[in-house]
Amino acid sequence: MPTHHSARSIPLPSGDLMPALGQGTWELGNDRRRRAEEIRALRTGLDLGMTLLDTAEMYGDGASEELVAEAIAGRRDEVFLVSKVLPQHARKRDTVKACEGSLKRLHTDYLDLYLLHWREDVPLSETLEGFEALKAAGSIRHWGVSNFDVEDMEELLELAGGKEVTTNQVLYNLTRRGIERDLLPQARELHLPLMAYSPIEQGRLLRDATLRRIAERHHATPAQIALAWILRHPDICAIPRTGNPKHTKENRGALDLQLSKQDLTDLDRAFPPPRRPVPLEMI
Repeated sequence: MPTHHSARSIPLPSGDLMPALGQGTWELGNDRRRRAEEIRALRTGLDLGMTLLDTAEMYGDGASEELVAEAIAGRRDEVFLVSKVLPQHARKRDTVKACEGSLKRLHTDYLDLYLLHWREDVPLSETLEGFEALKAAGSIRHWGVSNFDVEDMEELLELAGGKEVTTNQVLYNLTRRGIERDLLPQARELHLPLMAYSPIEQGRLLRDATLRRIAERHHATPAQIALAWILRHPDICAIPRTGNPKHTKENRGALDLQLSKQDLTDLDRAFPPPRRPVPLEMI
């Protein structure tokens, strides 16, 4: 199997490793004029060990997957490649077909991880049959889910083959800490790593005064503090998105930051953890 030379890794339930810091690609590939820079940003990340690339058939109707294909050309074996199937394609045969479309756009014959993007009305058992078929064919190495709340996970685990789930990708950052209440403890009980999307709240966090103050203490940037706060969890992977090589380098720097007790206390004061259960949020 390929080796992923990641800067830091998280063990999956199978024992395989997933990079702790990856790269998201939502909205990348939508603008021809920015294409060269976006590809450079993704390749810069690969060079720095941010070898997990997260995409989806939904992103730009496949444009993001095509961009990723170009960025990883000749380097597929370095990459931990993740894509997602839309809920309206989640029946068994449609899941297989959707994955084949993603593989074609990504110019590869397998995905390291394939996720159900979110849940709608297709029975989960059907999607699982699709995932199992893809796994048996060697088209995917692992499957998981995205935007699943506690009850969704419970339902999934009751199904035949449901315990094969590898991860749940959810919205998690300093301003959206609801998962700490019940979803994260549940995942830990199952030894199931989570993936955090929008870890800097699409950039909205960067203007926060507390983050800026802590960043100054560390000679770092607010983005690095927000990422370091997530990466301090040994079982959560963060997938910040940027089409800018300079920001890619900045994101990589978050892995080298160690937040102090004081930092964490200050962040808890500015962004209080949930006191009661919060329904899972989505962007």
